[in-house]
Amino acid sequence: MNQQKINRDLDALASRDEDLRRGLAQVGYPAPRIRAPGFETFLSTIVSQQISTEAAGAIMRRLHELLPAMDAEAVLCLPDGALRAAGLSAPKVTYVEGLASAMAEGRFAPERLAGMEDDAVIEAITALKGFGVWSAEIYLMFSLQRADVFPAGDLAIRTALQRLRGIDEKLSEKRARELVANWSPWRSAGSLFLWHYYRGAPV
Repeated sequence: MNQQKINRDLDALASRDEDLRRGLAQVGYPAPRIRAPGFETFLSTIVSQQISTEAAGAIMRRLHELLPAMDAEAVLCLPDGALRAAGLSAPKVTYVEGLASAMAEGRFAPERLAGMEDDAVIEAITALKGFGVWSAEIYLMFSLQRADVFPAGDLAIRTALQRLRGIDEKLSEKRARELVANWSPWRSAGSLFLWHYYRGAPV
């Protein structure tokens, strides 16, 4: 989503949600988040799991140096141990090799995802080892630019929503989804706002 659409969608949400309207006045509009669709984004998703942004960036730089082309075939041509030497854990090596094999064999084709409904995209991505619903929803939002996605598995989003609503107890994923049900069909913009609010709102 571009900035204009984000702002327009949040204005629509603010007209129906007093809490969001107040939060928007506090922290303003979030910036767009866009990731190119395809292999590199899926690879980066694996690399980034459970490590800092800085560590993930360092590993991705090493992978760019290692791979002549950032694609599945190049990964499958690497010698044994190359991915481990670049900084990937053993489970992440398994995930990357599984992703590359699925794409090389045609079992998973990122270019087909754009023509699929959201639920079908999530099903296709989560069929890959190492990818959960959160990863699939992030891909929907940032790479496919879908407008009505709410990644309730994200702790920062749930924490921000808890603060926004003035709720004392931590929110479950189910409860978080219930609290933003009236944000449809603009939940992606609402999610972007919650990340922004998490970083910028007073505690």
